[in-house]
Amino acid sequence: MKVSEFDYELPAELVAQHPVAPRDSARLLVHALAAEETRHLRVSDLPDLLAPGDLLVLNDTRVVPARLYGCRRSGGAVELLLLERAGEREWRALVRPARRLRRGEDLALEGGLLVARALERGVGPGGRPGAEWLLSIHVFGDPGHDPRDLLASVGRMPLPPYIARGRDDAFRDADRASYQTVYAREEGAIAAPTAGLHFTSGLLERLAARGVERGFVTLHVGLGTFQPVKAERVEEHAMHAERFTLTAQCAAAVVACRARGGRVVAVGTTSVRVLEACAGAGGDLSPRAGETDLFIRPGYRFRAVDALLTNFHLPRSTLLMLVSAFAGRERVLALYAEAVREGYRFYSYGDAMLLLP
Repeated sequence: MKVSEFDYELPAELVAQHPVAPRDSARLLVHALAAEETRHLRVSDLPDLLAPGDLLVLNDTRVVPARLYGCRRSGGAVELLLLERAGEREWRALVRPARRLRRGEDLALEGGLLVARALERGVGPGGRPGAEWLLSIHVFGDPGHDPRDLLASVGRMPLPPYIARGRDDAFRDADRASYQTVYAREEGAIAAPTAGLHFTSGLLERLAARGVERGFVTLHVGLGTFQPVKAERVEEHAMHAERFTLTAQCAAAVVACRARGGRVVAVGTTSVRVLEACAGAGGDLSPRAGETDLFIRPGYRFRAVDALLTNFHLPRSTLLMLVSAFAGRERVLALYAEAVREGYRFYSYGDAMLLLP
């Protein structure tokens, strides 16, 4: 398939810049696949849409405040996105601008509170120098002090580029709360599993009272989330691997749900990828921890997931391709067109869609 087949038009004003409050007041486009029936509701209506015995599977990854701003000795501005730790005080990071940085150069971060030293530039596609650097980070004036606590307090949430924040601190604290699910616990993501942002503690309690079970997987959303699909054909795109865990407890919950005739409802594409990466040909789940580069696209046969709660995704993205694999490309694009006509808010801080069997 051509990547262009997953394109659609979206007015700029429908790209959500802030979440709604409360979280579960976001709009919810509900589509029943077998009945071809669409309704326009709210996320808070979920207890009426799910049945006792259904199982919600949520991704409990916790987003790291991984974006840092600073300057070079020359005074030039620099922006870092920490990807993962590579040692006691070393991090792999995307640097902008990467090509101007020199090995051994020191960067003053967040008003000089932290210092990052450029150790080595990574290699990109084709062996060319890439945007990634290996950095050593320490607290200014105290190189022996572990910088992680200070990084956690001064770092900014790694919001996607379509949310206009830049260096503006006005929404820093608000984004720290709103760009994190209420059940986040396993630190390691550099982007939020956005379908989960709609849940409140109250909504989870109402779902439990309804008899809807819940299980947790972990998938640390990584660099691949930020990478556009540059290939012309879908099959030519290579997914970045992301770390995940499926516990024996969650796997058993899925098996029990199936045994009682309930539906496995994946909250977000990240939960889908964990479940499907661990599903055998017959749908049996094997608890595992590791990395997955599973690329779910039209033609894929789902083995573990019955229903999907998801946000509205970017054109030409692997996330849109996954949703299209679940519900059909033409149907999904038609639902997106309806959401545009109805004024739904799109992307990370936007509204949601529930696809039911």
